[in-house]
Amino acid sequence: MRLPEPVRDLVLLLARVALGAVFIAHGWDKLANKGMDNVTTAFEGMEIPMPALSAWFAALVELVGGAALIAGLLLPLAGVLLAANMLGALFLVHLEGGLFLPQGYEYVLVLAVTALALGFNGGRFSLDRVLFRRWFTVNSTEPTTA
Repeated sequence: MRLPEPVRDLVLLLARVALGAVFIAHGWDKLANKGMDNVTTAFEGMEIPMPALSAWFAALVELVGGAALIAGLLLPLAGVLLAANMLGALFLVHLEGGLFLPQGYEYVLVLAVTALALGFNGGRFSLDRVLFRRWFTVNSTEPTTA
């Protein structure tokens, strides 16, 4: 069974909004609640390379990338950066904890692959579709309009 495209695109929008909200919350928490000095100290304790740079990268990618997911702006870039951020957390922090939470990697793995999937198939309800309409109509199977 194939869903009508508007329904599929609405579901993709809802998924982008939900995932984007999660990323924004985590980025905001690092920046505003915990503070970057504390996040850097925590990253040092977890032996994350270049802890200050990594802390800022994580916070900004989560905050800006989450907003980009919600808006549907530069989705492939947002998806790749968010996935890279989560894969870094997986390999540097969570891998030795096994699959299951609280120490495991299941959560960051799901965040990574979902960000990647939505980054490359985020649906028509996006700013990318509005701003880069010509690219979408030339390179898609959708009918073009004059």
